[in-house]
Amino acid sequence: MRSSLLATTLLLVSAPLAGADTAPLQDPYFAEALYFARQGDYFDAISRLDTELIQHYGVDEPQLDSLHIHINEAEFSVGDIELSYRMHHRAGRAIKAVIEGNVAPEVRNEAIYRLARIYFQKQQSMNALHTIERIEGKIPPRIVNDVTFLKGQIYLAVGRFAEAEGLFASLQGEKSHIGFAGYNLGVSQFSQGKEEEGIESLARAGQVESDDRATLAIRDKANLTLASHLLDSGRLDQARIYFSRVRLDGPYSNRSLLGYGWTYIKQEKYDKALVPWSLLLDRNVTDPAVQDALLGAPFAYGKLELYGKSALLYNRALDSIGIELDRLDSSVKSIKQGNFLKALVREEIKQDPGWMVKLRKLEDAPETYYLMELMASHDFQSSLQNFLDLESLRRKLESWDEYYNSFEEIIEIRRQYYEPLLPTIDDQFRKLDSRIRLRVEQRDRIDSRLQTMLVSPRPEYLITAEERITRNRLDAMAKRMGTRMEEVGDPTVHRIRRLRGLQLWNIATEYDERLTITFKHLTALNLDIDKMKKIYASFVRTRQAATQSYQGYDDQIRRLRNKTRDAMTKVKQLMARQGNMLEVMAVHELEKRRTALEQAQVKARFAMAESYDRATMKQQTPQPEQQLEQQPEQQPEQQPEQQPEQQPDAAESTGSDAQ
Repeated sequence: MRSSLLATTLLLVSAPLAGADTAPLQDPYFAEALYFARQGDYFDAISRLDTELIQHYGVDEPQLDSLHIHINEAEFSVGDIELSYRMHHRAGRAIKAVIEGNVAPEVRNEAIYRLARIYFQKQQSMNALHTIERIEGKIPPRIVNDVTFLKGQIYLAVGRFAEAEGLFASLQGEKSHIGFAGYNLGVSQFSQGKEEEGIESLARAGQVESDDRATLAIRDKANLTLASHLLDSGRLDQARIYFSRVRLDGPYSNRSLLGYGWTYIKQEKYDKALVPWSLLLDRNVTDPAVQDALLGAPFAYGKLELYGKSALLYNRALDSIGIELDRLDSSVKSIKQGNFLKALVREEIKQDPGWMVKLRKLEDAPETYYLMELMASHDFQSSLQNFLDLESLRRKLESWDEYYNSFEEIIEIRRQYYEPLLPTIDDQFRKLDSRIRLRVEQRDRIDSRLQTMLVSPRPEYLITAEERITRNRLDAMAKRMGTRMEEVGDPTVHRIRRLRGLQLWNIATEYDERLTITFKHLTALNLDIDKMKKIYASFVRTRQAATQSYQGYDDQIRRLRNKTRDAMTKVKQLMARQGNMLEVMAVHELEKRRTALEQAQVKARFAMAESYDRATMKQQTPQPEQQLEQQPEQQPEQQPEQQPEQQPDAAESTGSDAQ
């Protein structure tokens, strides 16, 4: 598994890391950790990077390790990955270690920036302010704009709006923060009472060009924020311009359509208000803006004196609200049965980046249909991510528990394979060991004699095998001749003595040459001995590896299995608590929605009854020509029919409640 991942992440080694040092990555295991981090698998990324750092600091010469040139980046990455995994305390400690170390100013300033970002994300604005103000000297070019933007956000959070305005103004035109800097600039200006300047800044932020989803979303938010402000200020014509700039398929489209309609309502142009609200009526009724439109559209028809249409739309609103109340009841019941948590951890849903939106389409999980707004909130997202991390950890622990069984099976297979082979191998090894020992003893004896001969020459030690055989033959012949060897004139004796003398002469005259050749042969013998020792050592290592591949693992696996099961018990307890918190938050949100729908239902009932009454009265009211003809007869009954003329006030109050 590790080798396949390394093959994949080696692609990262040949290219610079985005947002990191310009030097290409040289350590494949660091690249592997970054690979998991970029996939969002922060648990595996942290575990691998921690392991790599521990091994790096544990070697005798860390400067020779491939991680050495990336050590500062690796320390930063530990903090970033831990921060992404919401391990804020550990992330802060990792980055503080870099700040307090003996590092270059650029490295220190980058560490300070990351620590300030941690504090700001934890909503500790004052700690973030004190931290980021420690930046001094040169800042790495790639984070200069990020530091400025973060400092501006911190100043906004602590109320230093004038300083925040200057920082965001300096980021205008920077592609890295396009839209976001303009939006925050407008917010800082509004906070200082600079209304016209704030309007201008939000207007610019609402017209940025980009294909990025986040930038498009902030552009819509800028337009919606500005339009809502103008609507509240009574500048209705201008408000419509900015409402119309919000995308119809964006996340703020419903609120924009609702506000666009209210700009016409406040100008009493009820027919024009029905255009955007009619679009809302065909949208998802769970959205609060759509629910407001359900009551706003019939209110507008009532103002147009189309009381029949108004009554029908109020009736439609009541039907929709009734259906939604039933669904809310089903949702609360489903949540209490645990279906909500099961839907959140569906693996096939999370494969898509927009998995939260897909939750709306789950027929067997109606509760997810109403909780998009809650699920987008920071508190719920934090709790949800903790729950999802616990679920991911639970699955890992379950898989690890299964791995232990697999490891035991592998170990048993190895034992069954090696144990029958080892006796035969050991027997062959003993024979080899005996030969090696014999050759070593012979080599040592020869070496000892040669070293002695350097001081005290012994030519007889250097005779060849043929010479030794010849000498033995001559000695045997002399022995057979016995007393005849003393006869000087015997030709046989003369020849034997002559051959002995020749042999001794050759040995004596060739002594130096033979000694040199012997040392050469000893050197060659040493090489052979070294080869045999390597074979011996290789066998010992192989023998040990074979036995160690299935021996000594039982206690370790048992200990790890117990630790895993203890961790599983703790994770399940935490999941139960976290899941209960999510369910309580979801039920509370649904109860709020139910209360709002019930209030809207009451208003719709009264408004519908009123519309029916007006429609009936309008039908019963004679036309002007008929009134002239029937005036003498109808005169006594004219007095009570003046009462409905006072009803528009009641209708207006109903419409205001709908707003």
